[in-house]
Parts: sequence; C-alpha cells; structure tokens
Amino acid sequence: QVQLVESGGGLVQSGGSLRLSCAASGSIFRQSAMAWYRQAPGKDRDLVATITSGGSTNYADSVKGRFTISRDNAKNTVYLQMNNLKPEDTAVYYCNAVVPGPLNVGMNYWGKGVLVTVSS
Repeated sequence: QVQLVESGGGLVQSGGSLRLSCAASGSIFRQSAMAWYRQAPGKDRDLVATITSGGSTNYADSVKGRFTISRDNAKNTVYLQMNNLKPEDTAVYYCNAVVPGPLNVGMNYWGKGVLVTVSS
C-alpha cells in the first residue's frame, strides 16, 4: 500500500511563495500518476495539478503560470511550487496518487492534507 505525507504548508502573504512536498512510501512510486488537489472552506475538492509517471503535467486554469508540479522518483516525492500566491489559493492541499492495480484499475491514495493560508 501507498502512504502519502504532505509538508510545507503554512501562512504566507499575498504574492509570496511556498513549496509543498509529498513523500510517498512504497516501491511503485515510479508507476504512479500524482496530483495535488485543494479544498477551500465551503467548496468542493478541486484538482490543482497532475503529473504522470512519464513527467507530463497538467494544471487547473486558476493556477497556470503560477504553480509547478514536479517529481523526484529517486526520493519518492512530488512537489508543488506555488508562486505569486493569492488569498483565493487559501485551502487545504491534498496529495493524491493513482497506483496501477488489478485489471488495470487505478487505486487512489490520499494524504491527510496540509493547510495553506494566504493573507492579503
């Protein structure tokens, strides 16, 4: 099984930067697609960014040009570099992994989340 542990959240001023990390256990990290989601108070959990096992990335329109997702397979870690943060980015950020499973069905794993608060 895969366990995900996020770190790097905190309080930052508008326009500032933070880098989130997600450390994954297990030997199948290289085979997994990884993603960051976020959930603001009173809102649904939304997809922020994805990265495939091959390194292809995708971003929500709201963060394009400001956020960068990356991975270090040697360290079983995925990162989310967040620049030019806005108060609207305030949310709990969750790391997600999709691990290949039986019958080519992906198994989803989630971190417990880390709070990012952006002050104006």
